[in-house]
Amino acid sequence: MALIDNQQYLSPVWARYTDILAERGEGACLYDADGRGYLDFTCGIGVTNTGHCHPRVVAAIREQAGLLLHGQANIVYHRPMLELVEALREVVDPALDRFFFSNSGAEAVEAAIKLARQATGRTDVVVFGGGFHGRTAGAMALTSSKGKYRGGYAPLPSGVHIAPFAYCYQCAVARAAGKDTAAMSQAAPNTAGCCGEPLRQLRHMLQTETVPEDIAAILVEPVQGEGGYIVPPASFIQGLRAICDQYGILLIADEVQTGFGRTGTFFAMEHFGVTPDIMIMAKGLASGLPLSGIAARQEIMAKWHPGSHGGTYGGNALACAAAVATIRAIQEEHLVENAAKLGALLKAELAGAQRRRRAIGDVRGLGMMIGVELIDADGNPDAALCKRVLSSCRERGLLLLNCGSYDNVVRFIPPLVADEGQVRQAARIFEETVAR
Repeated sequence: MALIDNQQYLSPVWARYTDILAERGEGACLYDADGRGYLDFTCGIGVTNTGHCHPRVVAAIREQAGLLLHGQANIVYHRPMLELVEALREVVDPALDRFFFSNSGAEAVEAAIKLARQATGRTDVVVFGGGFHGRTAGAMALTSSKGKYRGGYAPLPSGVHIAPFAYCYQCAVARAAGKDTAAMSQAAPNTAGCCGEPLRQLRHMLQTETVPEDIAAILVEPVQGEGGYIVPPASFIQGLRAICDQYGILLIADEVQTGFGRTGTFFAMEHFGVTPDIMIMAKGLASGLPLSGIAARQEIMAKWHPGSHGGTYGGNALACAAAVATIRAIQEEHLVENAAKLGALLKAELAGAQRRRRAIGDVRGLGMMIGVELIDADGNPDAALCKRVLSSCRERGLLLLNCGSYDNVVRFIPPLVADEGQVRQAARIFEETVAR
């Protein structure tokens, strides 16, 4: 039996984009068992920011594997975790100076919510429509990007309130006022002003559905990921900070997909000039090894009672070593700057395609996190077209993913080591595919 035939024994719960048997990866490319190369603009869903098998990361893993694979965090300190703390303190906002590590984004989300509840003595959480925070029970209750992530799992944990996100392209208020919502969506976050309706509805929720005194935290993705790569105006994020300050609510930034250079700054909250009280990290942290974490202000973390949270593998020595090498590679190879520069090029190339192709309704994003919304002749989400485009791009050697509540947004998540030629090639293949 051929090795690939063993796929039939894997759980069907994994929704599959391809049947490629990946043999190896290098930089921005994946190679299958037959040696065919693919330009990988999926990046393992935003994980391999330093590219596949970055030599520095590989060397760190090999060295650490010969020293210590597992040093459980309750029992011993180990050098890689302490070195990771040192590296993170160089790139994380100085106000967030205490760290906790776990294995996945969902685990880190659950940890952040537990911390917020224990630190405030409050019970409830506000999240946003279209947000994605994971698929464990607690994280699933916080997620509303797609119904299929929640369907069939009720009852979910309670105490969650869903407020509207600032989705300029689909903003009914802006459209009623005759504004160019596509132009609003594409504006830089520090220049775009929100119409104020999402913040007004949030304040209304705090007056009617619940009370601020019950809210432990407001949890937000600085740029929505699975919900459609939606960039809110800076005034929206700044308004959330003001509401939190007014009522003693903690602001939690879910930087799982936006962190570690992805948006052209080390963390996306830098675009908005806002410091959260708790920040969640994962994906790009360790270049593919399972590691996540949260950073919080000292006075908040001090209220987390010893033993009230933990995990056997959190802060694994091998993963921490990979994370240190990842951060050093991002710093010393100027990958944040590369993400900003080539992200602007990619966005410009795709915006040009938008002007030429009626099916492209919107192009938006920050850095190397770009979403292209595909629509039909009536301006409605076109999931069928999106599926065909992904398939055709794959046949031509370009790997892309979709996202959005209606599965009609193509997302570009290239490794931060991608070069100008690869960015232009990806944009060209995509536009030619849409045109076909």
